[in-house]
Amino acid sequence: MISKDLIKLLFDAASIQRWNDHNRPHKGFTELDKQAHKMIYAYILAKFEESDHRAQINWLQLIEGGFFEFLHRIILTDIKPPIFHKLMASKGELLNNWVIAQLAPKLEGVKNNFAEKFAAYLLQPEYSAQEKNILQAAHYLATNWEFKLVYHLNANLYGLEQTKAIIEDEIEEHYHLAGVQKLQLGKKTSHFMDLVGQLRFQQRWGQTYRLPETSVLGHMLIVAMLSYLASTEIEACPQRLINNYLAGLFHDLPEVLTRDIVSPVKRSVAGLDELIKDIEKQQMEEKLLPLLPSAWHRQLRYLTEDEFANKIMEDGQRKIVPSGSINALYNEDQYYPLDGELVRACDHFAAYMEAYLSISLGIKSNSLEEGYQQLHRQYQNQTVAGFPIFEWFNYFRL
Repeated sequence: MISKDLIKLLFDAASIQRWNDHNRPHKGFTELDKQAHKMIYAYILAKFEESDHRAQINWLQLIEGGFFEFLHRIILTDIKPPIFHKLMASKGELLNNWVIAQLAPKLEGVKNNFAEKFAAYLLQPEYSAQEKNILQAAHYLATNWEFKLVYHLNANLYGLEQTKAIIEDEIEEHYHLAGVQKLQLGKKTSHFMDLVGQLRFQQRWGQTYRLPETSVLGHMLIVAMLSYLASTEIEACPQRLINNYLAGLFHDLPEVLTRDIVSPVKRSVAGLDELIKDIEKQQMEEKLLPLLPSAWHRQLRYLTEDEFANKIMEDGQRKIVPSGSINALYNEDQYYPLDGELVRACDHFAAYMEAYLSISLGIKSNSLEEGYQQLHRQYQNQTVAGFPIFEWFNYFRL
């Protein structure tokens, strides 16, 4: 079973501030925000490698590699980036072994050989080499997106130009990737990533003060990682693991155009939730999808339309299937299965944790306490897609 400590560790990234020795925007500059932005950059880069260079991307290793680097960075977060890279260059194996030892108790309950793959990823240069290269490029692209904002707020700061040159040099090292070339043109795909970046500044629970503050973008990554972990527990086939992760990563993407409309508002008028969904779908078609190659649209529609429905592909057509049927009938790559109900449960659990963490820190309000209690009642003794999600809720009782 997934450990309580591992779940808690994922949320710790929301408290880690980036560029905290520079003048920077108050919101959107946490490690969680950066890692979320990075993983969408990685998706874009991998898709371009497939389409333009006919590369064979191992999507499961790309997703797991992003997860591994997320965990690695949290453990070593106090080291300033230039020092971190120097230490990794000279003492990388020792540091990696130390990180593996620190995380071993937290990872031992994760199925799908997660701990073994984590060690291989850190210690074997040839393991997932192509996917590592994409993730490294995505890391510098996300860093550069942040730096452009920091740069204008720190015009005369000593060392700023050197930092700028280092980031630009690292991006140039990845110009062999088709997506890096296209993003640097500053055209459609770059505009898409700018819109994604705006989700860093959209605050969750926008009408309620709480700590740590989390953005819509950071929340999307949390839901993706939780969906992956829950999927390993039910022994999902590889494509199901990939789809559930990506569905979590993109589930709130339309909110860059509609903003985060809180659940009480959606439920306040009959039919309002359905109308909002229709507007989100229209906005996706008119404003977001045109920024990406048309060949990708079908997959993104599959991930974001009816995002909380259980879906498969059969005879080239999308089918919504009943709860439990994927486990029984469709847990094979050929069906392209996606557990929408499980992604929704992870979405609700992430909201539950957001409320729990703030209340446990002494920052609470009626809406936080009501949301926390309501979600616990909703998932009491509940199993979703064969996964006992109630155990996660019971881990975190006040």
